[in-house]
Amino acid sequence: MSGEHITIGVVSISDRASEGTYEDQGIPALKEWLGKALASPWSVESRLIPDERPLIESTLVELADRAGCALILTTGGTGPSPRDVTPEATLAVGDKEMPGFGEEMRRISLNFVPTAILSRQVAVIRGNSLIVNLPGQPKSIRETLEGVRDANGSVRHVGIFAAIPYCIDLIGGPYIETDETVIKAFRPKSAIRAK
Repeated sequence: MSGEHITIGVVSISDRASEGTYEDQGIPALKEWLGKALASPWSVESRLIPDERPLIESTLVELADRAGCALILTTGGTGPSPRDVTPEATLAVGDKEMPGFGEEMRRISLNFVPTAILSRQVAVIRGNSLIVNLPGQPKSIRETLEGVRDANGSVRHVGIFAAIPYCIDLIGGPYIETDETVIKAFRPKSAIRAK
């Protein structure tokens, strides 16, 4: 392993999973993908919570301000239904909106389903933390983070995680390295550290 240690918050937002009606798939999917993608040492702070805006807001604040998470990934609660309030909660706690993340996630998902335009994912900066809303399904989580590959495994559409390590650099977070066979982190030449 190389790079600096990063603490990552993963938050699955689901009424039914949080009450035990079915098993949460978001947190395991995120942990599995991060385990493959990150070459830097990392640890996770995970939370499984219902679709309650005050609770989502307080959870994001706690992970950013007290748990020291440089990156917080949420899954679930970004559709158009009345209970889907993750984007509103995320925007409420952010200092700066990062609209490119949501735009790109919808563009990636449109490779697979026309209903991608119904997704309302957002991303924000809060202090030294980047908070990104991801889709709810494990397959969609992987696709938006990693990108779209063609039949021979070549990357056809780069995923959003390619931009995350440099974004975290710019907000004063740890220097994160990735396994380039999963996702290659993009940094300008001047920002790349010698190994």
